[in-house]
Amino acid sequence: MSFQPGQPAPQFTLYSSALKEVSLADFKGKKVVIHFFPMAFTGTCTTQLCTMRDSFGYYEGLNAVILGISVDSPFTLAKFKEENNYQFDLLSDFNKEVSTAYGSIYENFVFGLKGVSKRAAFVIDEEQNIIYAEVLEVATDLPDFNAIAAIVK
Repeated sequence: MSFQPGQPAPQFTLYSSALKEVSLADFKGKKVVIHFFPMAFTGTCTTQLCTMRDSFGYYEGLNAVILGISVDSPFTLAKFKEENNYQFDLLSDFNKEVSTAYGSIYENFVFGLKGVSKRAAFVIDEEQNIIYAEVLEVATDLPDFNAIAAIVK
């Protein structure tokens, strides 16, 4: 599924690494940068989220929030967040519903794993419409961080 600019973002409610429900609707009035990633504690995923961690102040100054989403359990995500000092919520899409709604899911991943989030980035505007969408087919590729920063600005 590909998204066109201005299309309403699929709504969701997921559990965070702190075991609290987080909904996209909670952030109406702010821009939301969503990063889907395949698996916690893997090299490219750590690079992706650490890049956002290191840019966190930039987004905070623009009335934007960052969310990381994977199919890992909230408990795995809590440890991943703690070890890497992420300032933003990591959300568990353990049932794969949100990754599927955003067209960001591998049917078959490495090692015979099925239903793993693709690496992807979305920017949602203050009215909850998608204004940027990038879904990567190759798990070792990284999103275009400069394009994401430019669209948020």
